[in-house]
Amino acid sequence: MTAYDPTAQFDLKTFDVPYLQRGGEAPLLATVYQPQGAGPFPALLEVHGGAWSRMDRTSSAHSVTALARSGIVVVCIDFRLAPQHPYPAQLQDINYAARWLKAHAAEFNADPATLGGYGSSSGGHTIVLAAMRFAYPWYAADPLPEAPDADASLRYVICHSGIVDPYARYQYAKGLADPRLAQSSEGFFLTEDGMIEANPQRILGRGEPVTLPPLLVIQGDQDGNIPWQVPERFANTWRAKGGEVEWRLYRDSGHTFANGPGQDSDRAIEVMKRFIARQVNAAPVTS
Repeated sequence: MTAYDPTAQFDLKTFDVPYLQRGGEAPLLATVYQPQGAGPFPALLEVHGGAWSRMDRTSSAHSVTALARSGIVVVCIDFRLAPQHPYPAQLQDINYAARWLKAHAAEFNADPATLGGYGSSSGGHTIVLAAMRFAYPWYAADPLPEAPDADASLRYVICHSGIVDPYARYQYAKGLADPRLAQSSEGFFLTEDGMIEANPQRILGRGEPVTLPPLLVIQGDQDGNIPWQVPERFANTWRAKGGEVEWRLYRDSGHTFANGPGQDSDRAIEVMKRFIARQVNAAPVTS
């Protein structure tokens, strides 16, 4: 069994690899943060934020570097962005990336059985949704020829400032002076019905059969992007549905605060490390 010591420190090798190419399109890239040591190391798939339409795989470099240095192979992916590629394009890319990473884990000195997920903001929404619906045929649309039996299940999920109720956030965003948040939701989901269908909070509420891996929710109480009560309600619902959840609220911290330097960022990253250690070092559940 792969062991993880959250207090360890390793040198890193960082490099880019293509993980998916469709037809004549440019390949989608992943940045691999690989600890330099004996291994194998736990694996973590990181999904960036940016309102489903902006930013790239480098946007969480601060937090993922700290996690990787503690002995985790972190793989940060680019994926198709809205409005050119609306829902479910990103979910299809994330589902494929999870299967691809499991299939190629040995190339990065990683243990595929330990694969977890980490996402911030809209990436928090998509990584949680991808974990809940890892076997959803619509999301698993792209075959992986080298490992046709691989699945996209995740051992655990870290959701940082996540848009876990996109319909509630859309209603909130329409009341803001800046229209970009509401427009970004429209560009990704296309309709309000889409915001409700691909909605982790609503999925739990309507009793859809889903998988609930252990969940860590990191949130700031000064988040101008989504009221902190929304992810708190989601964490409580996750727990009520039988899932393991750890809820952490940081006073006077804003949106995606752990993706930059600061005392609360340092504290949150240490919480992430300890959470990952509990999941990785526990005996895997067998059916």
